[in-house]
Amino acid sequence: MSRPPSVDQLARSLAHHGLPHPVLVEVARRAIALDRVDHADELARRRARRMLVPVINATGVLLHTNLGRAPLAVETAATYTNLELNLATGKRGSRQAAIGELLATACGAEAAMVVNNCAGAVLLTLAALAQGRGVAVGRGEMVEIGGGFRIPDVMNQSGAHLVEVGTTNRSRLSDYVAAAHAGSPSGPAVTSNPAAGLAMVLKVHRSNYKIVGFTEDVSVRELAASPDIAVPVVADIGSGLLDRSCPWLDGPPPGWLADEPAVRQTLGDGADLVLFSGDKLFGGPQAGIIAGRRDLVERCGHHPLARALRPGSLVIHALQQVTLAYLDRRGEDIPLWRMVAATTDELEQRSEAIVARIEARAGASQPAPLSITAGPTEAVPGGGTLPTVILPSHGLRVDGDITEQLRNRDRPIIARVEEASTVIDLRTVDRLDDAELTAALMSSCGQ
Repeated sequence: MSRPPSVDQLARSLAHHGLPHPVLVEVARRAIALDRVDHADELARRRARRMLVPVINATGVLLHTNLGRAPLAVETAATYTNLELNLATGKRGSRQAAIGELLATACGAEAAMVVNNCAGAVLLTLAALAQGRGVAVGRGEMVEIGGGFRIPDVMNQSGAHLVEVGTTNRSRLSDYVAAAHAGSPSGPAVTSNPAAGLAMVLKVHRSNYKIVGFTEDVSVRELAASPDIAVPVVADIGSGLLDRSCPWLDGPPPGWLADEPAVRQTLGDGADLVLFSGDKLFGGPQAGIIAGRRDLVERCGHHPLARALRPGSLVIHALQQVTLAYLDRRGEDIPLWRMVAATTDELEQRSEAIVARIEARAGASQPAPLSITAGPTEAVPGGGTLPTVILPSHGLRVDGDITEQLRNRDRPIIARVEEASTVIDLRTVDRLDDAELTAALMSSCGQ
């Protein structure tokens, strides 16, 4: 048997993958241990592919959780910032102050703060405002989000006590009133600690499923207006539409957003706090935002969990840029809203232009091995939002499944398969990537 190469020699032969030498050493050792030195190049390629890399989203899913939800381009210089420095006094300041003021203005709230995600916002709010006390939640709103995390489990970790209200399909104002009176001499004991009483009502938006048919629900407006519910009403609206009127768009708001709860309108309906995600319909980085009454936001900010859940400077910087775009009504500077605002006519023109370029390259006498056509497609919001909404779109359809070929490119292209054809939906592809997409399709077709 031939002697295997040295680990260092083999690692150096893999330098073209652009990985640090210590990583290539690990790859080389693995290849030698497997007695597959000839396989080392492929092992290095696979190792590089496991890192975070930019991809082209051609799935038609605008907020694709596996692809980072809302796309975001924020540039920041390699410099220090006044993250926790008060420039007026020269003393230590709060990282929440500036971004909180901006978000409060954008939301129409008294105050706002930021944590790492919406589940963190729920956890912090419950811990700060309801630890050891009851929180009323409609039975039809005890949602499970991605990864198996459930509202009752988050509540349990916060130290609050779940008070189940109504039934799965029907909840009435009288159910919430009864929960608010729990622990009083005349009220029912519906928590594990009835003497502590009710601390808040939590309304949870069913963003990733629908309940239809024989249903009844209680709105935030009804709860906030009821004199019999003398506790804060907190709305976890999840997906984070800032304003139902979408003033940052040139035209009218998309019709498919009509039933989606929005931050400004929910606060206007009387919610004391609104909790929402930064990386869904808000179009920013992963974050959880708490907006509403100043005293309640301050109580959340002073809780010990606030430090454990606080965001870093990059998240705050990204949120600042996106919030400024909203306040300036520059919807075109928020990638999500550029994709939403694209008309099907625009997408059709791009689709047909790509097909024309491929056909021109192939030539009449050399037809492409695979058939590529332009045609209507259907996009979806994704990200656990608006589960029944379909967005008309346009794109390309390629005979057969070429998703693996597209995915294995230096810059992966992620597409979907329908009825034995590869569908490339242009609603989620930036116009600037059309040339790269065209080249990838030519390569897949043997051109």
